Amino acid sequence: MQDSRIAYLSRRNRLLQRYNKKERDELMVPYPNINPVIVTIGPFAIRWYGMMYLAGFTASYHLVKYQMKKKRLKFGTDFVASLYTYLIVGLLIGARLGYVLFYDLANYLRHPIEIFAVWHGGMSFHGGLIGSILGGVFFCKQARVDAWQIADLVIVTAPIGLGLGRIGNFINGELFGRVTDVPWAMVFPQGGPLPRHPSELYEFLLEGVVLFTVLWVLKDRKWRSGILSSLFLILYGLFRFFVEFFRQPDAQLGFVLGPFTMGQVLSAFMVLAGGLLLSLRRKA
Repeated sequence: MQDSRIAYLSRRNRLLQRYNKKERDELMVPYPNINPVIVTIGPFAIRWYGMMYLAGFTASYHLVKYQMKKKRLKFGTDFVASLYTYLIVGLLIGARLGYVLFYDLANYLRHPIEIFAVWHGGMSFHGGLIGSILGGVFFCKQARVDAWQIADLVIVTAPIGLGLGRIGNFINGELFGRVTDVPWAMVFPQGGPLPRHPSELYEFLLEGVVLFTVLWVLKDRKWRSGILSSLFLILYGLFRFFVEFFRQPDAQLGFVLGPFTMGQVLSAFMVLAGGLLLSLRRKA
């Protein structure tokens, strides 16, 4: 872990020495510097980040209803709305607790009240996934429906919210990439003076556009229930693992296992879980 950090800092210093400010400006694509706040109403602010997730949930909700109608699945009139209530609550709780446990546990043990300060940031995709799975399973048991069938309907739409969320990260100037000299590098307001990979856009393309396209194309094939959910776990895990090589490691963690980040470790478990689930569902 220490060797990985030393190697990264060494590369960063070489790049800093290589280019002066004028040369860096000539090589870079300008960061757009969009105001993260759309409008402020009194003490309340409507932010692009929140609107991206709202758009993602709305699109997912309507696409799930579309699939149910196309497949002639008959559920109660409030079924989808109730399902999404459980999914969203589970996602939000899981995302926050996941960040606390996976990314900054020592700090939150010292300052436990900060766990509830969600406006300070700190949400984990992997924790949100676990939370939404638990919320969805609980709802399906209450409604007495096939959880695998419902999971497959929802999961093919999940990349929309994931992709839009990364655009929100990009507008916020957060979760940026590592220092680089590629022609499309950008200097992020919170990332220091050196150009960096716009890794949020890499994630938008892979975890959003590509993953949605693949799953949406595959959704109408004759699969056993649970197969699409398995493919989501595998593909997202692989895409995230790859992009993490370009993304700046979390400052409080750095590299946690040799050259690998916490995101890569969690994504590796995700791929393994998806592979195991795929094997089990094919035999079901």
